[in-house]
Amino acid sequence: MSTTRTTSTARTVEQAPAGRRLPLPGYRFGAVVSGGWAALQGLVLSFAVVALLALLAAVGTGADSGDLASAAGVAAGLWLLGHGVPLAAGVGTVTVVPLGIGALALFTVYVSAKRSAFPTFAAWCGGTAAYAAATTGVAVLLTAGTDAEPGMRAVLGLLAGGVVGGAGAGLGILRATDGPGPVPAWLERSLPDVLRLGLRAGGAATVALLGVGAALMGVWALAGRTTSDDIVASLEPGWIGGVVLAVAQLALLPNLVLWAVAWLAGPGFAVGQETSFAAAGTTAGPLPALPILGALPGPDWSSPLAAWLPAVVVGCGALGGWYGWRSLDPDRVRWTDLAWVTVGVVLAAGVATGLLQWWAGGAVGPGRLADVGADPILVGAVVAGEVGVGAALVLAGARVRASGGFAQS
Repeated sequence: MSTTRTTSTARTVEQAPAGRRLPLPGYRFGAVVSGGWAALQGLVLSFAVVALLALLAAVGTGADSGDLASAAGVAAGLWLLGHGVPLAAGVGTVTVVPLGIGALALFTVYVSAKRSAFPTFAAWCGGTAAYAAATTGVAVLLTAGTDAEPGMRAVLGLLAGGVVGGAGAGLGILRATDGPGPVPAWLERSLPDVLRLGLRAGGAATVALLGVGAALMGVWALAGRTTSDDIVASLEPGWIGGVVLAVAQLALLPNLVLWAVAWLAGPGFAVGQETSFAAAGTTAGPLPALPILGALPGPDWSSPLAAWLPAVVVGCGALGGWYGWRSLDPDRVRWTDLAWVTVGVVLAAGVATGLLQWWAGGAVGPGRLADVGADPILVGAVVAGEVGVGAALVLAGARVRASGGFAQS
């Protein structure tokens, strides 16, 4: 039984794009080229931003031409680290991804694809392949003169480029005028419409949760500004160093937003071995001299009241449930339809949160900072459960109000 509204102005789960035209000869090749060109434009722009900052820092320290070349190599390593490719540094291998750099790369590809790529699947394939090939080449070039294995670096560069470039190009093509539908045709035929609706509702709940995490991070930053100011004063970076330091902190800000989500959900996160930052209790240790880390919550943030903070995550799930209910026909919806929507909410929120937490964590060398971030499986599972409870309560409550009871199946 359909669960979408039947009126002309109603919201529907999916609407197929009207009247697609058959491609002209050579159109598919042109689409592939347009996607590849758009992806490479975004790649160059994001790398240029990182390289400019690295060169600015080098010039500020009175570097010569050789040092400038080294700065360009460091910029390439940081740029790849933002995609998820580990960086070999003086402290060891760094795997914590500065999500700000990754987000910048994804955004530049998104904008470029939205503006200049053909709105076809072939263009997405071309953009993904071109971006992955470029990141693979950069990763292999950076292994020259090091002990790193080119084969492993190539695989990591290929995977990282495929994920970031593919996501950016896909989002840009989907947002383009007359682009393909939000769900591929083969997937649209395979998934129930109510499950697709649940996945979208879960995406809405995840976005809301990230917004709450960002707001909490802002509160932490205000509360810890004195500690952060003391760290800045001790570093004495100068105006050029201050600019570079500020940008470096912006690159790590999305990581802290995701860690705030883990703190809200309950499991919390770590910044070093034998440390724990959670609403139930905090066990802190020595931290790197980075001002933004002065905003991390101390023991005074843990209280009996904080034990109720997971209710905020449940509230985000309730928002997702409300989003899903708005696209259902109250007179025809069944309890099984609501179950499918809830499953979609749980899957979307849990998988998205787990992947983001995995991307935001890692290691900063082999020592005490080998454990940084949250447990992605645990946090993803907890968020999925909490969001699912909120969505189920709203959907069930709305269904009961619409039908007057539990009589209808």
